[in-house]
Amino acid sequence: MAATTEDTDHPEDTGHPEDTGHPWDATRAWVEKTLSAGERIERVERLRGGWTSEMRRLDVSGPDGRRSLVLRSFVKPFFVRHAEGLLTREADILRLLDATDVPAATLVAVDATARHCDHPSLLMTLLPGTVRTDDQGARTRADELARLLVRIHRLPVPVHRRPRAYQAWASPDRVAPPPAARRPELWHRAADLIRREPPAHAGRFLHRDFHPGNVLFTGPDDAPEVSGVVDWVETSWGPADLDVAHCSTALALLHGAPEGMAFADRYTAAGGTLDPDPAAHLHWRLLDALGYGDAEKVAVPWRHLGRTDLTPGLLTRRLEDYLDALFTRYG
Repeated sequence: MAATTEDTDHPEDTGHPEDTGHPWDATRAWVEKTLSAGERIERVERLRGGWTSEMRRLDVSGPDGRRSLVLRSFVKPFFVRHAEGLLTREADILRLLDATDVPAATLVAVDATARHCDHPSLLMTLLPGTVRTDDQGARTRADELARLLVRIHRLPVPVHRRPRAYQAWASPDRVAPPPAARRPELWHRAADLIRREPPAHAGRFLHRDFHPGNVLFTGPDDAPEVSGVVDWVETSWGPADLDVAHCSTALALLHGAPEGMAFADRYTAAGGTLDPDPAAHLHWRLLDALGYGDAEKVAVPWRHLGRTDLTPGLLTRRLEDYLDALFTRYG
């Protein structure tokens, strides 16, 4: 699930559930059974911005007023096969986060094996705010992202509730320069470096897919406030450097290599701790960056969020600039 811009509060189509593309009669019946007495679904909206799940916003009304829920359903065959692990993990993490100050959704119900639904599904509360990926205000938002990530990494998690160990999203034997690459030697050098054994590290609670597409903001561009963090299906236990690496790569692709390089400094300025060994830190940064080799996978959802300038060619150039900057600073 690497390199995703996850689904957030961005309506794509409004109207009836038939507009969402896949059958959901059984899923709707399951949702209705979770509602309080007298509540009913008034409106359904397709949410956009992601490619791993089909997302719907459900506006509900009842005796106690109105509220909105979000329904995540895995419909693509690959994710359906892995849905039980992914959705069960997300449900567990949302329960864990409910007692913390991290702004995450509240779990309502989950059917990870599609026992009752048309597709494996998870129902949760709707968070306020929107995803912001434009260049205006990007540095201010990056400061907020850094402070938020430090809070996530500092969460005290009992041993018996720790998520699974992290999984790498790049393999040195599968790294190949994309067709638009201008400096293939950067890719080969990076692949050789991640071929080595992973550095020893202290484990932390990781979001694992932390990037601007998974964080919601409210407020003006010059004073944004984080209002929510979404997409906890890949939550893991591993080095803080890996979460920092993932957000850094995304910032480099969205706003240019300098912004990607600056995020680690923002993180440490906010009180976070990274591996002091440059070679070790470089390993985690490269391991993540190489997972973004398919630029088109990144470009499509970000274009849906308004970044039509992010062509595959531009993303490839920015990623190569970022790799070059990583080698210059840490290599």
